Amino acid sequence: MNQNPQNLKICYIGGGSRNWAWVFMRDLTYERELGGTIYLYDIDTEAARANEIIGNRLMEEHNRGQWKFRAEPSLERALEGADFVLISILPGDFSEMAVDVHEPERYGIYQSVGDTTGPGGLMRALRTIPQYQRLAQAIKQAAPDAWVLNYTNPMTLCTQTLYAEFPEIKAFGCCHEVFGTQKLLIKIMEKYGWVPKGTVHRKEIHTNVMGINHFTWIDRASWKHQDLFPLYQQFAREYAETGFDEGGDDNWMNNFFASCERVKIDLFNRFGLIAAAGDRHLAEFCPPRWYLESPEQVRYWKFTLTPVSFRIQQREELKKKSRAYQEGKETMPVHHSGEEGIRQMKALLGLGDLLTNVNLPNRGQMPDLPLGAVVETNAFFSRDSVQPVITKGLPAEIRTLVLHHLTQYQGILEAARERNLEKAYRVFLNDYQIQKLSPQDARELFTSMTTKTLPSLGEDWGGYR
Repeated sequence: MNQNPQNLKICYIGGGSRNWAWVFMRDLTYERELGGTIYLYDIDTEAARANEIIGNRLMEEHNRGQWKFRAEPSLERALEGADFVLISILPGDFSEMAVDVHEPERYGIYQSVGDTTGPGGLMRALRTIPQYQRLAQAIKQAAPDAWVLNYTNPMTLCTQTLYAEFPEIKAFGCCHEVFGTQKLLIKIMEKYGWVPKGTVHRKEIHTNVMGINHFTWIDRASWKHQDLFPLYQQFAREYAETGFDEGGDDNWMNNFFASCERVKIDLFNRFGLIAAAGDRHLAEFCPPRWYLESPEQVRYWKFTLTPVSFRIQQREELKKKSRAYQEGKETMPVHHSGEEGIRQMKALLGLGDLLTNVNLPNRGQMPDLPLGAVVETNAFFSRDSVQPVITKGLPAEIRTLVLHHLTQYQGILEAARERNLEKAYRVFLNDYQIQKLSPQDARELFTSMTTKTLPSLGEDWGGYR
């Protein structure tokens, strides 16, 4: 590892991002122990150049210039000798994502996110895996010793692809969904008078995490050695029908990313473990008749189907913000996101140990799931080391659901690496949501989705070039 934490090289793939890249920039303004140069690589070179200007201005204002941002149009030069590589990309564009999410609606299939599982997640994976194959090979050639932090969905398959292409890679997937559940536990403690409002930080909530990304489960949760499961059980009984709504304008009816936690509560009442992701993600991993049979059923469970039109509108607003930041007409507000990427890097540099949840190949930390499959558990970070925490595994009734998705992931990974559309279709046919269709309708949907999304990437997909 780099012996000088003030002279790091970080390669940010997807460096033109107006989401995760900006989050990372803002978090860096609080960091005083690290410094160096961040190389921003993006297929949209102008977006990367915009972030170079924005990032450097932000560092000059808030960080004494410890970090320099540099847009780099060459992936190889951006990677060469990097200490850390961050990846947050959108595979394709929102036009492809609109197909992922909305094309299945013509067949009565509804998705609340559409980027991890279900027909949308599987189609997104077919676009993403070839890109991650190339990224893995580029990292192998230019930065084989770098630590790689992946933020792209589908998280499990992106991380799995990196290891399939470059088994010695030092990569892990980062997701904040568990953080939201830890924050919910604090709200429950406040609700029942255990602690005054605003006095407990998320880091004080200790949870044992296990499962796969966006379908993670907690079998132990505590605060200062006090077991939180009895409290959560009381909460789940009280709010099973109404859901937990704090009120205000930012509720599930006004915010596409909010919910009343009814799916999470229902899963706890079914299985006895705390489902540790947002309701929109959790619902997609379950048989569709549970939560996603219709828009009316979604409203009953008090979460939302996020339309891609909203994401497109949000992108246009962020483009305007980017121009205003570049021209100095507006100043980017600074606040810490609560993400742990920088803390993870510091731990890997030997600047303090860290225990947190990450996605890694299964080397026994999930003894009931296939070895090598990417799973999400806690892991211990120390100098140049990430060691997953061993769990006792999931109850059989939850493991059955998880194994279905891991099997789907393995099939879609094989199909994508072989560029075999027929094999991909066979996997697609076994998806929980697709099983409600006749084989003829499933074939029509698959053909429509692949025809509309794969050719734009220029991949050799069974005749698509």
